Amino acid sequence: MERKEYSGIVEKGSLHRIKSLMKAANAGGEYTIGFLGGSITQGSLATTPEGCYAYLVYEWWKKKFPSAVFSFVNAGIGGTTSLYGSARAWKDLLMYQPDFVVIDFTVNDDANELFQESFEGVISQLYKAKKSPALVVLNNVCYDTGVNAQEYHNKVASYYQIPCVSMKESLYAQILDGNLVRSSITQDNLHPNDFGHGLVAEQIINLLEEAYKGLQEEEIEESVSKQSLTNNRFEHAKLYQIQNCMPLLDGFQVDTREKTGMLDLYKNGWIGKKEGDTITFQVEASSISIQYLKSVVKPRPVAEAIIDGDKEHPIRLDANFEETWGDCLYLETVINQEKKKSHELVIRIIEAHKDDKGPFYLVSIITD
Repeated sequence: MERKEYSGIVEKGSLHRIKSLMKAANAGGEYTIGFLGGSITQGSLATTPEGCYAYLVYEWWKKKFPSAVFSFVNAGIGGTTSLYGSARAWKDLLMYQPDFVVIDFTVNDDANELFQESFEGVISQLYKAKKSPALVVLNNVCYDTGVNAQEYHNKVASYYQIPCVSMKESLYAQILDGNLVRSSITQDNLHPNDFGHGLVAEQIINLLEEAYKGLQEEEIEESVSKQSLTNNRFEHAKLYQIQNCMPLLDGFQVDTREKTGMLDLYKNGWIGKKEGDTITFQVEASSISIQYLKSVVKPRPVAEAIIDGDKEHPIRLDANFEETWGDCLYLETVINQEKKKSHELVIRIIEAHKDDKGPFYLVSIITD
């Protein structure tokens, strides 16, 4: 019986940028290999940073092109979506001028048009970057349900002619067919263990090896319409923290601690502790999202958001996290409209406790 092949390459796109990078690397030079995504990209459940799929792909570049020098940038942050990714792409990745980037938000984004648009915000920024980096979209998957957002993400990738590699069509398909034991690659049905990270890397490397084998075959340069696939409001997404924003404070305090790195997440924001503590923003946007700490260390205060004085429809912001896997950099979209307008956003602490284990921590406000 012929052995079934499980190829993760679901969208081949244009290999022009990848091949151009490979040809340059064959001749030497210095290059940066980057990754942008969530907890799987960050390396969750890998026993060492070097066991993460991202580092394994970086290692492939080093071994394949010994005449070149490669740097590694891992901009994975657990529990985050492409909406946050669009607002942080510059400071966490693009400022390093990467030559190759893998983008992974398919299990953190919901499968809907909002996240398709925010994903295009990420893709368009990377695609139009000055160095024209070679891009690959990675589709991770929930290994118990097969759920991810690849239907929406890959339409964006296809529009920009970017190759896509899917774990749903490769590893998950093997699990369904009984050729791979789920527990051998993941303990929580989402994050790969060391073996699983190796398999994810292998699927990306298969795409790179295919490009390398056809290196001398002429590849037509991708041609993308100047018009976006979506409204693409998040191509220039704005992230407001204490460095670039001065909201009106009434009880809330500025966090004056110095941030030490990308993963020092709960810094540069605002702190509310008591009932009645209030912070007020004036912003012009069609989309507004509130980013705050949801903590497993409870109890914590509860806040509410009031948009444009509409006290009849407050939005509850509960800092108590009901999951058990750890603290969450939570993002709540409170406005999503077609046109930009001026808005007043008031966040007020409505519930505090004598035994609170920490404050209500407002990390940022993100707008289009």
